[in-house]
Amino acid sequence: MQPFAESATQQCPYCGEAVEVAVDPIGVASESYIEDCPVCCRPWTVQVSRDEEGYAVQLGRDDD
Repeated sequence: MQPFAESATQQCPYCGEAVEVAVDPIGVASESYIEDCPVCCRPWTVQVSRDEEGYAVQLGRDDD
């Protein structure tokens, strides 16, 4: 985990387990990247959006 990262609890879109996703609260307004689930090892698309209020994280299936 990055030293300045925060964590957001999300639900894996494949196995449904609650997982922690490391998020840097400072960065570009919108970004997406691929990360594997630590429980079922399937790849998600992590979408992070940031604004003056904070950030939002959403997980999607990589096969959608």
